[in-house]
Amino acid sequence: MTAVAGATFMVVTSEMLPVGLLTPIGTALGVTEGTAGLTLTVTGVMGAVSAPLLTPALGRLDRRVVLCALMAVLAAGNLLAAWSPHFAVMVAARVLVGAGMGGVWAVAAGLAVRLVPGRSVGPATSLVFGGISVASVLGVPAGTYLGELAGWRAAFAAAAALALVVLAALAVSLPRLPPEQEVRLGGVLRLGTRPPVATGLGAVALLVTGHFAAYTYVRPALERLYGAEASVIGTVLLVYGVAGVLGNFAAGAGATRSPRAVLVVIGLVLAVAVCLMPLLDGPVVTAGVLLAVWGLAYGGVSVTTQAWLLRAAGDAREAVSALFAGVFNGAIALGAFAGGLVADGAGVRAVMYVGGALAAGALAVAVLGRAPAHR
Repeated sequence: MTAVAGATFMVVTSEMLPVGLLTPIGTALGVTEGTAGLTLTVTGVMGAVSAPLLTPALGRLDRRVVLCALMAVLAAGNLLAAWSPHFAVMVAARVLVGAGMGGVWAVAAGLAVRLVPGRSVGPATSLVFGGISVASVLGVPAGTYLGELAGWRAAFAAAAALALVVLAALAVSLPRLPPEQEVRLGGVLRLGTRPPVATGLGAVALLVTGHFAAYTYVRPALERLYGAEASVIGTVLLVYGVAGVLGNFAAGAGATRSPRAVLVVIGLVLAVAVCLMPLLDGPVVTAGVLLAVWGLAYGGVSVTTQAWLLRAAGDAREAVSALFAGVFNGAIALGAFAGGLVADGAGVRAVMYVGGALAAGALAVAVLGRAPAHR
C-alpha cells in the first residue's frame, strides 16, 4: 500500500507543482499568471478524459504493469516541462502529466479493497489518499523551495526523477493484479446516473472546482493581500499541507461510518475559510491560520467522497473509481480555468469568493442529495 500511496503522491505533486511556481513560470515563458494557470487546466482536462476512457481500454491487462507504465508517462511529462522553451511546449508536457495522472487515479483509488483484509480497508484507503495530502505537505512546498533555490525547471526535473523511483517501488512490491471484472464505457457512464453516485459526484465537482479556482491563485493572493515574500510562501503552504494530512486521516476514520456527516462538515468549513481569506487580509500569520483550516477541511475531500462512492457503487469499484477520477480532474481543470478568468478580470479577492461559494454549493448537495445506504 505504501507504493500505491507513493503513486498518488507523485500524481498530485506533478499536477500541483505549478501552484507554487506560477509567478516564475509566467515570467520565464512570457505569459500572465492567469494564462500560466492553464498549466493546471490542461492537466485536469486530460486527466478527466483519460480516467473513464483508459479503464475500459485496459481490458485484461495486469494493473501492476499498467501503474508502472503510467508512472513512466508521468516522468516523461515532467521532464518535458523542465525543458520547455515556450508555453506551447509546457502545455504539451502537462497533457502527458494529465494522461498519467488520470490513469493512476482510476486504477489506484480502488486498490485498497484488493490488497488488505476487509477490516483494514478504511485505514488502507486513507493511506492511499494520504499520498495526496503528503504531496501538499512535501511535494508542493518542496517544489516551491527548490524553485526559489535552483529555478522552477529544477523542480519539474526532480519530480520526474521521483516518479521513476515510485515506478521501481510499484514493480517490486505489488503482486499481480488482474482486473476483477470487464469494464465497459457504457457501464461506467450508466453508473453515474444512480442517485447516490450522482450526489457524490456532484459534491466532488463543486468542492474541487471551488478549491482549485481559489487555490491555484493562492500565491498571488498571499503576495497581494498579505504582502508575503517568496521565502515565506513555501512555509505557509507547508502549514496548509500538514493540516491536509491531519484532515485526510481524521476524515477517513469518520467517512467509513457516515460519509454524509463528514462531507457536510467539510463543505461548511471550506466555505467559511476560503471566504475569509480576502476579508481578513493583514499579517501573514492570519493567512497561515486560514490556510491551516482550509487544508484541514480539503484534506478530507478525497477520502470522504471516495468512501461515499465506493459504498454507493457496490461491486463496481473500478468503474466508479474511473468516474471519480474523471469528475475530480475535470473539476480541477474547470476550477483552474474559471479562477484564471476571474483573477485576470476581477482580481484575486474575487477568486476567493467564488471558491467559497462553490464549497457552499457542495454543502447543499451533501445535505439535500441521496446518500448511499449504510452497509
